[in-house]
Amino acid sequence: MPVTRVSYHDLPAAVRDAIEDTIGPVVNAAPSSAGMNSAIAATLHTTSGSYFVKALPTSHRWVWTQQREADIAPYLRAVAPALVDHLVMDDWDLLIFEALDGHHADYSPGSPDLPKILDLLNRISHTPTPDVELRDAAQRLADYTTHKADLEYFTGGSLLHTDWNNTNVIVGEQARIVDWGWATRGAPWLDAGYWIIWLIAAGHSPQAAEERAAHIQAWTSATPDAVTAFAAVNARLWADIGADRPDSWTRALVTASAQWQRHRSG
Repeated sequence: MPVTRVSYHDLPAAVRDAIEDTIGPVVNAAPSSAGMNSAIAATLHTTSGSYFVKALPTSHRWVWTQQREADIAPYLRAVAPALVDHLVMDDWDLLIFEALDGHHADYSPGSPDLPKILDLLNRISHTPTPDVELRDAAQRLADYTTHKADLEYFTGGSLLHTDWNNTNVIVGEQARIVDWGWATRGAPWLDAGYWIIWLIAAGHSPQAAEERAAHIQAWTSATPDAVTAFAAVNARLWADIGADRPDSWTRALVTASAQWQRHRSG
């Protein structure tokens, strides 16, 4: 379920003081309307610049994603914002990033953002996989695979983001992607596959979405059988998620993944 969102000003005073010791006095804290995986998500404006802070209580079951982001951030400077500080105190785990200039990506057909997102996907595919603990793609998808042999399609050593929600992609002069808490190791083409589902949800036909993904170098390493298996796995995964989360964006992903599966099955 989504994390309960609270205000930056609900943090204990000692925590806010520690943040200001790092970035300077905060003159305005603008809450983010995107993303539901953080209890606090806000852009902090100071006299010297702007920063983005995300936080979870240390007791939350997803708090490990904070450490994962802290560990991987130094390796992602070409594709993600820089990490300024990682603070753990007074029952809160906080990450402070540079604030990115830009807007949330528009995935709709004809969007001028699409070429920049293709470039981002290609840059990620050329980013060396860092020697940090990462999730494993085959393990993450195992519960939704009816033929266990299909898991071999998803196995690999490439760095993957896996959550191509358009609000995670910030488009300015270049596109960059935030929220690396679920960074994964797997087959190099999987991020393009995850993006296809979001493209379909944004109005592309399955065929058009696949044609767009064909411009991603890593996508060419996927066999037709592997893509078909991946589409089927994600249709099951999103159907399972949608059973408990009837919000609008989840319904869109349930529908899009089912459309892709039907397209792949002929």
